[in-house]
Amino acid sequence: MLLTRLSRLVHRASTPELLGISLKELAALAYLRDHDPTTQRALTQGLCVDANYCVLLLNELEAAGLAERHRDPADRRRHLVTMTEAGRRALEQAEHAQETIEDEILTGLSPQERATLTQLLRQALDSAVRRPAAQEHTPR
Repeated sequence: MLLTRLSRLVHRASTPELLGISLKELAALAYLRDHDPTTQRALTQGLCVDANYCVLLLNELEAAGLAERHRDPADRRRHLVTMTEAGRRALEQAEHAQETIEDEILTGLSPQERATLTQLLRQALDSAVRRPAAQEHTPR
C-alpha cells in the first residue's frame, strides 16, 4: 500500500499544467525515447496498458504532433511508432518538471537512498513485465 500511496502523491502533483503534457503522455514518450522505434504491441506491453487504450493514447500523441505511426516495411501488418522532435522537446520539459515533483516528495531520502529506490523499482517493474500473462492473476 505504501507504493500505491506514494504513486498517488506523484500522480496528483503531475498536472498537465505543470508538465506541459499529461502524465500518460510523459510515460509513453519516455518509453519511446528508450525504444525508438518500437511497435504498438511493444509499447502496449511496456506501458502495461491494454491495446485499445494504447491506440487512443497514440491518437492523442499524433494529434499533438509528439509521435508518429508508420507501417513497418518488413511487416505491413504492424505499425512502428517513433517520437517526433516536438515530442523530444515536450519530454525534456516534462521530465524536468517531474524531477521537481519527485524532489519534493522524496525529500526525506538521501541521494543514495533515492538511487537505491530507483534501482529496486526498476528491477521490480522489469520482473513483473517479463512475467508470462498466465501468471499475472495467479493467487499467491
